[in-house]
This record gives sequence, structure tokens and C-alpha cells, in this order.
Amino acid sequence: MPVETDADVRRILEYKTVAVVGCSSTPGKDAHEIPKYLQAQGYKIIPVNPTTDEVIGQPAYDSLSDVAEDVDIVDVFRPSPEVAGIVDEVLARDDVEVIWLQLGIHDDDAVSRAEEAGIRVVQDRCMKPEHQRLVAST
Repeated sequence: MPVETDADVRRILEYKTVAVVGCSSTPGKDAHEIPKYLQAQGYKIIPVNPTTDEVIGQPAYDSLSDVAEDVDIVDVFRPSPEVAGIVDEVLARDDVEVIWLQLGIHDDDAVSRAEEAGIRVVQDRCMKPEHQRLVAST
């Protein structure tokens, strides 16, 4: 079920628990600033980054498989060649509703696998401007 309309994206943005794969501990990087923005908007951010213990005041996990709590959205800040493995991790869970691939991140085959499993996928969009445009502005 492709995500095609603003109404689709608006419904996705109603979910509140976001695991950010590739969340950065470096201020100024998009992978730090966007999760920080989302956290300030009331989202529960779960950083996934094996190179740090904490990001934006939250404990960081080595992998999505290590996250014990339920996740609504998996927001991906990793290179396109890593998407297939991240989708594999998502498919091994039973709680993820949406995979969100940030700007410039694509993998049509992995997206097809996720969608066939009933997971919605947003590809090549950024959550922050979509939130600002569709939610914060209303």
C-alpha cells in the first residue's frame, strides 16, 4: 500500500514512537537535528547507533533488533545499500507500521518486500519538513 498523498503522510505522522537508525550524536548533522526536532514535537525517539551510548538524552541501541519496546516508525539515516538489511530487521519484528527512508535514500526491491509484508514505506522524504508542512502548520 504505497504512501502517495499528503493525507497518507499526515496519518503516518500520528504515530509517536520512532526508532532512528543511524541517529547521530553530532550536533549539526541531519541525523541528529531531525530526531531532536521530532523529540521536541512530542515523538518518542529511540536512537539506533552502535558507535555511541546516548543521543539526544536517550540510550542508543546497537541495532534495531536490540530494541525491546514497540516501534511505530523506523526512520532510516543510513546509505541506500544498507536498506535491505534494515528491512530484514523490520520484517523480523511484528510492531513496525512504517519505514521512513530519508532524502536520497532508495531501495525499490527492499521497499517492495516491506510493502508486500504490509508495512507502509515513505521513500526519499524528510520527516521534519513533512511534519512542519502537514502537522505543525495546522
